[in-house]
Amino acid sequence: MNPLVSVIIPTYNRAEDLKRALQSVFDQTFTNWEIVVVDNHSIDNTDSLIESFNDPKIRLFKIHNEGVIAASRNLGLKHALGEYIAFLDSDDWWHPQKLEVSMKYLERGADVVCHDLFRVKKSNQKIFLKKVPARNPKSPIFVDLIVNGNALPNSSVVVRKQIMHKIKGFAEDRDLIAAEDYDAWLRVAKISEKFEKIPQTLGYYWCGGGNISNPRQVLKNFGALCERYADSFAEFDALHSNSWLYAQGRSYYLLGSYKKAKKYLNAVTWHEASLSVIYVGWRMLLLINFFYLPKHWLRKAKTCSSNDG
Repeated sequence: MNPLVSVIIPTYNRAEDLKRALQSVFDQTFTNWEIVVVDNHSIDNTDSLIESFNDPKIRLFKIHNEGVIAASRNLGLKHALGEYIAFLDSDDWWHPQKLEVSMKYLERGADVVCHDLFRVKKSNQKIFLKKVPARNPKSPIFVDLIVNGNALPNSSVVVRKQIMHKIKGFAEDRDLIAAEDYDAWLRVAKISEKFEKIPQTLGYYWCGGGNISNPRQVLKNFGALCERYADSFAEFDALHSNSWLYAQGRSYYLLGSYKKAKKYLNAVTWHEASLSVIYVGWRMLLLINFFYLPKHWLRKAKTCSSNDG
């Protein structure tokens, strides 16, 4: 009998993290699943870890993905036996009821479900306050995703396999690395409006190091997405949306490009922003205006004075 859910986990040299992710699947209250691990030829003890579980519900496949994680996910999709696909990054993990709750929404007719994840910075963290939020996109879903950005944390998503086959899986373009999931949900939104956010926090997102996403990657992805969906960005004036203005401003801020950061953050319509965006955005602007840029101008003035001498 085939499993109902295939859990796809791409990995590379993260055996200890992978152990935690795998155990969180074994701890699920919903048990009709399989795990498809796609390993980018790790040189740590990934193989022996999987062997230690000694369970046929885990299947291991190898790939040389050349840094393109979409290729690993696509190989997992190719070999998945389940009717539904759940994505789990090897450094993230789930609450025991994640699959049980997700299946209730899918069996009621949803094609894609997602939920919030707790942010985790330390391996021994006991208190979880901050979240990676999911969003319940409004219809039309495609327009919402274009204007407001990604609404679905990858390790929270469960989707019908036939939907992923219809969009032919994830794009393996190098300029979409770390945004291949967002691109996939945009393409799913062109064929289905049945997206649902589960109003529970059912997983944990590791942000203690080793993540692919970074400010340079965010800006690179933004450029690639603007090119790929140029007509849609123009039609719905997405370039001037708060989500994209804030994302660019924050990225430039983290890179130390404070003039560019100020330009984008000043363009945000703050009375329409969320409380978290207002708090972080205004804090960045205050630091830029009263600390970083004044220091930059002072250094520049000193340089000019020394050159004049």
